Formats: sequence, structure tokens, C-alpha cells
Amino acid sequence: MSGVTTYTEEKALLICERLADGESLKSICEDESMPSKSTVFKWLGENATFSDMYARARETQADALFDDILSIADDARNDWMEKNFGEETRWVENGEALRRSQLRIDARKWMAGKLRPKKYGEKLDINLDGSVNFAISSEPVSEEQWLKDNGSED
Repeated sequence: MSGVTTYTEEKALLICERLADGESLKSICEDESMPSKSTVFKWLGENATFSDMYARARETQADALFDDILSIADDARNDWMEKNFGEETRWVENGEALRRSQLRIDARKWMAGKLRPKKYGEKLDINLDGSVNFAISSEPVSEEQWLKDNGSED
């Protein structure tokens, strides 16, 4: 565990810079020259300036994660591997590497969506007009036909 407990602007800036570059707070605080996570959380509660810097760094971190997603998706270095089948050698898909890349992408998408929901979160299109309509039919019916059959004047 780190012995750093005294707040300094230099440490605060370094923490925020590393966060903005996409590094996790856990990995930052594992560095011997940095404070523990509990100390960082204490500083966040005690220092409004640091709290604001930290919030901006977390927003910027979402942009770094988005950039990581593109890099991971574009990196095809381990997508294929040579495999021996008796005397024959063939190139085959490296399923483990592909699944790992997908996991890395999904984790970053989730985190970016949580850090900056307006920019990277799931977009929901919810329209509420106060009415609910159900129709059961054995064949598809167009919206216009349904409205005509059910007496709507829209």
C-alpha cells in the first residue's frame, strides 16, 4: 500500500491525466508513488477543485475508451493462426483471440456509456401518447388499414 496521504495539486493532476488517458483508478493507485483509492475518494469529498477535475477526467476517459474500441476492432494481428492437421498446415480462425477482442470492446462500450451516457449511452426512442393498441391477426395489416378498420380519426 502507498504511503501518500497528503493532497497535492501535482498528484491530483497526475491522477486526472492518467484517468483521461484511459487508465483505471485501480491501476493508478497500485503505483507505489500514488495514493490509495480510499485516499483519492477522501480527497474527492474534501476538495471541490479536485472533484471537478476528476469528473472532467472521467468524461475524457470515455473518449479514450472509444478510441480503444476502434483500435481493438481494427487490429487483426491475432485473428488467424497456423494449425497443423497431421502433415498439413492450414490457417484457421483464432476464436479465442476474437472472443477476447469482443469482450474488450463490449467492456469499453459499457464503461464509455456509463461515463458519458449522453454521448455513448444507448439511445432510447420513447414516444408516449397515452394509448395502447393491440391487434391479433393471422396476416400482416398495414397501420393505415388498421386505423381504418378500428375507426381512428387520426
